Amino acid sequence: MDVQHSDSLFIAEPFVPGHSKPKGAVLKTFVRPQDGVHIGDIVESGAEGVAVAVASSRAAFRAFKSSSIHDRMALLKQASDAIRGSAADIAKLICEDVGKPIKAANFEANRGCDFIDACIAAVSQLRGEVLPLDAVATGRGLTGFTKRVPYGVVGGITPFNAPVNLLLQKVMPAVAVGNAIVVKPALSGSRVATQLAKLFLEAGWPQGLFNVVTGDRETALALAAHPDVDAISFTGGTAAGHDLVRAAGAKKFVAELGSNAANIVLGDADLKFAATRIASAGFEASGQQCISAQRVLVQRSVLGEFLALFTAAAKAMKVGLASDPATDVGPMVHLAAAERVMSMVEDAVAKGATVALKPERDGATVSPGILVDIAKNSRLWKDEVFGPIVAVVPFDMIDEAIELANDSDFGLQGAVFTQGLSHALRFAEDMDVGSLWINEASRFRLDMYPFGGVKQSGIGREGVVYAMEELSQVKFIGIRSQPLS
Repeated sequence: MDVQHSDSLFIAEPFVPGHSKPKGAVLKTFVRPQDGVHIGDIVESGAEGVAVAVASSRAAFRAFKSSSIHDRMALLKQASDAIRGSAADIAKLICEDVGKPIKAANFEANRGCDFIDACIAAVSQLRGEVLPLDAVATGRGLTGFTKRVPYGVVGGITPFNAPVNLLLQKVMPAVAVGNAIVVKPALSGSRVATQLAKLFLEAGWPQGLFNVVTGDRETALALAAHPDVDAISFTGGTAAGHDLVRAAGAKKFVAELGSNAANIVLGDADLKFAATRIASAGFEASGQQCISAQRVLVQRSVLGEFLALFTAAAKAMKVGLASDPATDVGPMVHLAAAERVMSMVEDAVAKGATVALKPERDGATVSPGILVDIAKNSRLWKDEVFGPIVAVVPFDMIDEAIELANDSDFGLQGAVFTQGLSHALRFAEDMDVGSLWINEASRFRLDMYPFGGVKQSGIGREGVVYAMEELSQVKFIGIRSQPLS
């Protein structure tokens, strides 16, 4: 795999085989999060580039839609093998372009292969059903069945924070059920996305089956609005999701949006375990995961003990260069993100919050921060911080904990730590989230379960078979086997 690193400038541009970049395309400057050094530029594909990519994928879909499941399984196997052979290089790109610590980047690259393998296993099990049409009088002599069919061209819009995993979460289910796909990655995920597209083409994928357009808001909106894009799968912020769904209009739209994850610690929990797991969930990846722990609700009877354990766990995490294999907390994706996080801390303190562990900013790197006594009108309580800052809030009774947890416009994934089965079942019933973990922190995710949110956290579900169902549609076929008498 030919990977350019920071010793030379690069230009990340659309990957649409057989076509050049759009005429007069604007270049967006791209800097390395670790030190702010300019390492390249990214082409804004715009409406022109989107049109070319979609036309290419539409042609690929017409040739691909009659492919067998066996054919698609073989393509996915080619992709998995290609990533495995280049995992180390892909991880280096993630580390350099996103600022993700190298040990986490290596994990992500290999997780991508596991996800593809799971898709290969699942697609052969997708099935329709036979319907009992003779349950009504006029159905006598009729047979009906359903099958799943592709939409056509899927538009995938992906975030920066997991440029391999969250891209594959869209590409592989889409292709497995017979679609072609055009992906618009986040700016800092552009090199990773185009490298994956090149790898798959070299491995034997049909030209146009997976195209990449690069750029920012303009290109994302153009992709969502294009009339020959039949379905959109988006992962990103809630505000962007609102804009994209309006641009998309009346087409299938799947979205994983914002979050403000509540992690609840009851008095009967294993406090050391909870503190360690929530620290990892709150501060690793610099808190830049949609399900990173943000609000930690702790029963007042154990607040002091938990806070001491939680602070110690946070202090034990190594803050440093993304390229250092020992680093747990590296830089945020860019300086503006770090400055935004620090402004949220300042807002909370101005409204009465107490700092239990002071965050420090060095360029784009922010060390873990823990605040208590958070006001309900502070940005840290209401908004998604998307950074390594956690608010610890006491509660007395379970009803209060549920009320606090649900006091949010978001509802993606939450967590509860308790040894009581009845308590766990109560939270499972009453917490407004798409997914809930008991005795595991909110950032924990496995690819096979249905993942998605309620309220302002999204529409639809991802996760192997669930994503395949979202990116395909049910077709009914009726047969009259007996003539009317």
